[in-house]
Amino acid sequence: MSMEERARALMVRHYQLIKNRQQSLLERTSEELGLPGEISHYWNPIQGKIDPIARQTYDRSNATMS
Repeated sequence: MSMEERARALMVRHYQLIKNRQQSLLERTSEELGLPGEISHYWNPIQGKIDPIARQTYDRSNATMS
């Protein structure tokens, strides 16, 4: 793989991880509240970009488990 392909793959993986974290949280919350299942499948990026607030909330943190 070229450097450009590696960078793209890393970016796509990071995007998917953030999306999966958000989806998991929405699904758990909707189950706790007793909402319909389709609500937990909400995902609305604008032009393929993740909302900066969502990125900050669902992105990796610097905290680690010991």
